[in-house]
Formats: sequence, structure tokens, C-alpha cells
Amino acid sequence: MTDQLKDSYDVVVIGGGAAGLNGALMLARSRRSVVVIDSGAPRNAPAAHAHGMLARDGMPPAEILERGRAEVRGYGGQVVTGEVVAVAGTDTGAGANADAGTPGFLVTLADGRVVSARRLLVTTGLVDELPDIPGVRERWGKDVLHCPYCHGWEVRDQAVGILGGGPMSVHQALLFRQLTANVTFFTHTGSITPEQSEQLAAREIRVINGAVTALEIGDDRLTGVRVADGTVTPVEALAIPTRMVARGAFLNALGLHPVEHPSGAGEHIPTDPMGRTTVPGIWAAGNVTDLSAQVGNAAAAGAFAGAQINADLVGAETAQAVAARAARLSPAR
Repeated sequence: MTDQLKDSYDVVVIGGGAAGLNGALMLARSRRSVVVIDSGAPRNAPAAHAHGMLARDGMPPAEILERGRAEVRGYGGQVVTGEVVAVAGTDTGAGANADAGTPGFLVTLADGRVVSARRLLVTTGLVDELPDIPGVRERWGKDVLHCPYCHGWEVRDQAVGILGGGPMSVHQALLFRQLTANVTFFTHTGSITPEQSEQLAAREIRVINGAVTALEIGDDRLTGVRVADGTVTPVEALAIPTRMVARGAFLNALGLHPVEHPSGAGEHIPTDPMGRTTVPGIWAAGNVTDLSAQVGNAAAAGAFAGAQINADLVGAETAQAVAARAARLSPAR
């Protein structure tokens, strides 16, 4: 199967992570013409291994994606490298156009290529906006972490610091306390309520007040956290709050914009329970709509959205066939 883009497809999937590839897999197995357009910048690229995914635990993220691409291609789907910069509706209307064969969208890539699609599945994921603290970016995905379910086992029984300032920071501290008895909570730019203070104290989590000014790094590993008064607390790993922002600027022309997530943790593209966005003909799945989705959750959501898109196309095609049959059988006037 060539990766040369055709002029049009039943479905264009924008984003080639777990959600996008699993959505494309479902569509390709339903004999839909489908292409995945992927910019090659997965969120979990800094991580050496993916965890919490049955039968794939500990596998490098790049290997998971390579296997997924091969599976999609094996059913006739395409996976093409490229960056989508704009999406527009066609002159004939939105993606839910009554004419089941009419393309609803034009997708423009950064290199100038344009492809049309009857439906879109947006699975572009998100960007983690990291705290502006020296050392954080250098150690991100190594010993500066975010998710206890993704990396907690690997830092069990170690000295783990928790950076405050996020809406879920105290909750994160309590989760990491399940994995190690040596947890230190740095309030940083945030504060804690009396109830949270009691929770941390009851779980024997040390609290250090004051802004974190830098991470101490030695021998290519995290060794400590420095606060404003110069005190350095030894830690071997640091869990940080990130602001998670959906990648969706290319949808702005359609009036589809990322909005603040109810958790306060960032911005997402809302969908209904079927994965539909507010723009007819566009579905979204994975981290672009669910900020907390792990690889397995994202893959499952992509598969579900792919099935819903296929069902939507079947419904449109059936309605078109019924109308055509009625026209053939109606008496000539």
C-alpha cells in the first residue's frame, strides 16, 4: 500500500497515536477508505516504556505505534507523515451532508497538499505545558513524572517529591504515597486547605512551603529540589502538575475551539458520549478530548469512535439508497 495521498477518503484521521490508529483500524476493517495523517510528535515520546496496557506493558511507545501502523496498512488503510494546518468545510456542506458520497471537509497540510474527506476523526492529543523551573524540561519523562499509573511502579520505595500548584496535586501526593513511604509535598505556588493538610499529615507526607526555584541534578539523575530559601530536599523523582492543552488550532475556522476542562487541568475539545464534536461530521478521541486517558483508554476510545463513524456513514448511504430506489419505482409523470 502506497503512502501517496489520494484526492479523497471516506475518513481522514488527524493524529497517529493509539486513538487514531485504533480508529483507523476499525474503519479499515469495515472496508472504509481511511488515511491517518500524523506529524510524528507523540506526547509520550520522552518515555522509555508504556505501562498499564494489557499485553503491551513495558513496550516502548515507538514500538506500539509501529505495530499499529503495520496493522492499519495490513487492512488497506494508509498512514502518512504530515502536519495538518487547516480544515475547512466544502462548498457542498458539512460532513453530515445528505449526499453520502459528497466530501464534507478539505484538509490542508503544511506542505500544501490538500485532501478531502466525508468524515474526520481528530486524535491529535495534547501538549504538556511544563512548570518553568530549571531542570524540569531536561528530566521530563525520566525522573520528572506526571502519572502514578504510568511511572509509579518504577519509583516505588524511592524518595518522591510532589510539586504543588495544580488542582490535583494533593490527590497526586496521596496516590504516590501508595507506592512509597517517602513522599514530600512542595507547596510551590499553591496552597493547601486545612482538610488537605490533615490528609497529608495522616499519611505522613512531609510538607515544605515556598516556591521551588530549581532541581538539583547530578550524574544524569535527579538528586534534589531547591526552594526559595536555598534549602535542598533530597528526592529521586518528582511528580509535577502540567497544564494539558489539546492540539486543535487547525479546527478554528470551523468554529471548533479547545475549551477549559472541568477539572481545571487544561483545555480539551468536548464530545458527546458517541465521540461527536459540536461540528457535524467530526469526531474526536483520546487525549484531545479526555486529558487523563492513558494509552489503553485512548486506543479504546479511538476504536469506539471509528465504529460510530462507520455507522454514521452506513446510515447516510442507506438513506441515499432508499431515496434512489423510491425515485426509480415512482410512476413517471
